Amino acid sequence: MKLTKLFQMQQQLDAFIQQSREGQQNVFEEKGLALLVELAELANETRCFKFWSLKGASEKEVILEEYVDSIHFILSLGIEKGFNSLEEWPKGEVVGQLTHLFLKTNQVINQFLDQQTKEAYEQIWIHYGAIAKKLGFTNEDIISAYILKNEENYIRQKSGY
Repeated sequence: MKLTKLFQMQQQLDAFIQQSREGQQNVFEEKGLALLVELAELANETRCFKFWSLKGASEKEVILEEYVDSIHFILSLGIEKGFNSLEEWPKGEVVGQLTHLFLKTNQVINQFLDQQTKEAYEQIWIHYGAIAKKLGFTNEDIISAYILKNEENYIRQKSGY
């Protein structure tokens, strides 16, 4: 999947947010924590780890929206570290049940927050790709949902969110 357009859209949104938030220069750690929180919210909507509950997962649209919330922060972190030249979603295979994928993704996010290398960054994309595959999301699903959420984020910022 092509990432160039998404990086451009995210860079514009980040600039818009930065412009309206004077004094906030380095928010890398805040974005990193936000990504971890979004990953947890995504896991919560899938309910994959809730062995004690018979209630099923949320609707696919709700899960997809949570998924692209994470994509916003992955893009933004990459922009901050100069990795926005990444044109394609990195290829790689990560196998396991959904709960395992969430745990491994959490681990690679933390590794990136510590190391901040391009290789560590690409691992986040690879793991998120594995989650998307497990959830049955197509590239088109992700792009469409990202664009919709990006527009919503502008509206939220303009209304004082």
